[in-house]
Amino acid sequence: MDIFAAATLLFLVMDPLGNIPLFLSVLKQVPEERRRLVLRRELLIAYVVLLMFLLLGPYILTFLQVSQEAIRIGGGIVLFLIAIKMVFPKEGGLLGKTPDGEPFIVPLAIPLMAGPSSLAMIMLMRKSAEGQWLDLWLAVTAAWAVSAGILLASRRLYVVLGEKGLFAIERLMGMVLIIMAVQMLLEGTAQYLNLR
Repeated sequence: MDIFAAATLLFLVMDPLGNIPLFLSVLKQVPEERRRLVLRRELLIAYVVLLMFLLLGPYILTFLQVSQEAIRIGGGIVLFLIAIKMVFPKEGGLLGKTPDGEPFIVPLAIPLMAGPSSLAMIMLMRKSAEGQWLDLWLAVTAAWAVSAGILLASRRLYVVLGEKGLFAIERLMGMVLIIMAVQMLLEGTAQYLNLR
């Protein structure tokens, strides 16, 4: 997997456009003058968590004795479930109601930015791309940077695109993820059955 493909996949899994309404909802309790500072802090915390999983992911998967085929098939299943939630979201979003007050780590950094899906995907990528640590670091950084830029501009994007526009874009991203998930499942199954 090249840097662009990995970064695109991680960007789609992070789903910054789909998270804009949730970010705005959580931050509306924060005083206006502190919102940007809080958002930057949470984005940096999320980046540190993503890098930790990039570094430790292979060791966790080696300890669990997970095969290459299982990684591909598992990654495809995880992606498929994420995509289904994007295309058919549940009422109240992924988190339901968020607590009042200034957020710290939860829910903005974790799980909205560095959620279980993006952390699992990073670990799977790291395990399946042995020796490409630098490429994956660049991919994670690029996906995070684009997502962070979108979320920092979330108020303006919400005004420009509106709720329906964001809704439509998230569904489209979900459909792309479903296609990628099916491809991962096919490749993992073919590898397991020695079809190629």
